[in-house]
Amino acid sequence: MKLSEIKIALQKLSTIAFQLPSGEMVPGHFHVTEVGKVTKHFIDCGGTVRSVEVVNFQLWEANDYDHRLHPEKLLHIIELSEKTLNLPDAAIEVEYQMAATIGKFDLDFDGTNFILTSKLTDCLAKDKCGIPPEKLKVKIGEWKPKANACCTPDSGCC
Repeated sequence: MKLSEIKIALQKLSTIAFQLPSGEMVPGHFHVTEVGKVTKHFIDCGGTVRSVEVVNFQLWEANDYDHRLHPEKLLHIIELSEKTLNLPDAAIEVEYQMAATIGKFDLDFDGTNFILTSKLTDCLAKDKCGIPPEKLKVKIGEWKPKANACCTPDSGCC
C-alpha cells in the first residue's frame, strides 16, 4: 500500500484497526508514534548498487486505554509529515513491537482493516550470484514423456 492509498482509505473510515498476519488485531489503544522516510542504499550480492525508499509507520501501544487514534488525526499526521519530511508516494512499511523484537510488515487494506503482511527476503541477483534455478521435482511414477517426443523407446531411432 502506498501513502496516497492510505490517505484515501482513511477518509472513508470512522475507526482505524490493524490486523497482524496471524489474524490477531493490534489492540485498539495503539498510537502511531512515528511517520518517516527510510532510505536503504545497498549493494546486492551480484554487485548492483540499489536504493529503496519507503514511508515508515511505527505502531506502539501503551497503558493509555482512554484514547484512540481516529482516522482524521492519522491523516493530519501523514499530511504534516509529507510537508515537513517531503515524503514520496512510496510503499508503507509498518514497525510493530512483537514479543521479542520489532516486526516489520508491508501494509494492505481489506476495505475495513489495515492488514500487516509479512515481509520476505529474496536474492536480487539470482542471475549473477551462482544460485541455480530451482528444478521441478517430479516423482518417477508421475513422470510422463512429452507427447511430441521425436524419439521413444520403441521407435528404433536410438
